[in-house]
Amino acid sequence: MIKLKETFSLIPSSIAEKLAITEIIHCNSITARYGLTLKESEAKELAYTRTESLSKVGRIEFSGGTINKLILAFCDSPYLSQFHYAETLHELIETFYYFKNESLDELDDDELIAYMKQAFNHTCQGSVDLLQTRELENLARKIRFGLRDFNDLSKDLEGVFEDDPTEEDDFSEDPFDPYQENSMEGWI
Repeated sequence: MIKLKETFSLIPSSIAEKLAITEIIHCNSITARYGLTLKESEAKELAYTRTESLSKVGRIEFSGGTINKLILAFCDSPYLSQFHYAETLHELIETFYYFKNESLDELDDDELIAYMKQAFNHTCQGSVDLLQTRELENLARKIRFGLRDFNDLSKDLEGVFEDDPTEEDDFSEDPFDPYQENSMEGWI
């Protein structure tokens, strides 16, 4: 019996995994400037997370490098510390592949990563949960409904949810007072 994964694999999985681990460890030369490094065991776990995430969403990836892009994009985030660095990367990898599907592949990898980073650093203030449940869900919804009106995905997202009340919405001068005698006069 031939396994489907083996049929489509251009590089044997063991070699691909070793290559991914080597690339992840190589990122330490840059991320160390920000006080963030990964051990080889953590790199192996990240490579496994990538493989599992791809499998869960039914995707294949020919070029790899997505983990590296995420690492290098997020390493300067003020919300990352060595203490939770690997854990956050696991969540970001899973989030990336899930929302790559949810956005119907309308965004290329770099656009999605730029959007994720901007939202993570600004409106989400380092919360992967908010990134997933609010920012990326809203983005995916817009894409699914054909509302691709965002030209620059790396723009500042501050104030996205602030509404400017119009004069029509101002109910502060409501003439009806239920406690005033004859309050229904003028309404009938």
